[in-house]
Amino acid sequence: GHSYNNCAVLRSNTMKNLVNYMQPGSLDKIFICFPDPHFKAKNHRRRIVSYDLLTEYAYLLKPDALLYLITDVKALHEWHLEKAESHEGFERVSEGLDADPCVKAMINVTEEGKKVERSGSDKYYAVYRRLPDEEIVVKAKSDYF
Repeated sequence: GHSYNNCAVLRSNTMKNLVNYMQPGSLDKIFICFPDPHFKAKNHRRRIVSYDLLTEYAYLLKPDALLYLITDVKALHEWHLEKAESHEGFERVSEGLDADPCVKAMINVTEEGKKVERSGSDKYYAVYRRLPDEEIVVKAKSDYF
């Protein structure tokens, strides 16, 4: 078996409570694995990858920490990419993912990952690095509209 230190799993309403549980800049990694896709457009506001929530994730992550995203829904993956790539606090990681044990774990070890594997469906993932504050260039509000 493995020995882990300072590891926890928390089941809660992330959209409302996450920043109340942890200190700013305290997390090395955040995993968002197979979230509810909320297919209907009127429910897209319930998705847990949005500009506002990415801002909260960036607030909680240490500089250079990683945000892992995985889904089996291509349209949701495209949503994740659009939101994360338009957020000034993150940049996509493209190198070294094959050797990252966390990528392997979220693809092959999570219960949902195993279920998707059994069904023969595809899995779509991306990893983003939380930029250090000095590298963040804040966009003008007009860039969002």
